[in-house]
Amino acid sequence: MNSATIKLFLALGDAKSLRTAEISNWTGKAIAAPRTEFDELLAREELDRAGVYILVGNDPLTNAPSAYIGEAEIVRDRLKQHRTREFSATIVFVSKDENLTKAHVRYLESRILAEAARVDRFKLEQNQAGGSRLPESDRADMEIFLDRVRQLLPVLGSDILTPITNTSLSPGQPGSLICKIKGAEAKGQRTAAGFVVFQGSTAVLEQRPSAEGNNFIIERRRQLIADGTLIEKDGFLLFTRDTEFASPSGAAAVIHGGTANGLIAWKSTTGTTLKQLDENA
Repeated sequence: MNSATIKLFLALGDAKSLRTAEISNWTGKAIAAPRTEFDELLAREELDRAGVYILVGNDPLTNAPSAYIGEAEIVRDRLKQHRTREFSATIVFVSKDENLTKAHVRYLESRILAEAARVDRFKLEQNQAGGSRLPESDRADMEIFLDRVRQLLPVLGSDILTPITNTSLSPGQPGSLICKIKGAEAKGQRTAAGFVVFQGSTAVLEQRPSAEGNNFIIERRRQLIADGTLIEKDGFLLFTRDTEFASPSGAAAVIHGGTANGLIAWKSTTGTTLKQLDENA
């Protein structure tokens, strides 16, 4: 991904309130706002244009991140129809030169939806979008637009298009690490956001006594089971997808079914602990 200079404008002076984002030499513009400032967002003149939008929130049953991705020729009119939907924030992408057409935003909606499904961080409220057929030159332009969307989304507080695993670790970082306990075996690695446990890893089925009184372990395991990330198989809990945690210890605790020091629980294939790898780095 190319380097970029991003200009953020905090319309209300608060980084979590309504804000806009632009990238140098890019014709697009992003506007983001929490649900509590939905009316202020709707009042923005940029929403008179064609664009794509993402409504983000949490699934009411599992509390897992959820999102609705849409498009419209006039974004404001479409967003008004979502007023009664449950969501916590809205992110809108439009063009400053008003050159985005209905066909363009339908193409972008389809591409964003497909990529979000592949990344699999959010539960999506729709399975597919219609898309549109564009001339080759227009498709190339929209792919450039999409690259900028990818860059801006994390800045605006959403990792919906950010892959969980980092396939290009720098030489100085430890690679795949292993965590074992009572026959369960998990593999993972550090990421920019914390630690990822790879699909196919296993965790112990029963919680250990040390989990009692630790709401994080109990709640996180319950959530992962509820959303299908962990399923029971052959006497263990199996990870059905790559899963990110805030820390190595958080990941190890879920695997152990009780409190764990991730710096010691995670080891290289040669048995070196993550703590030792950090000390020797």
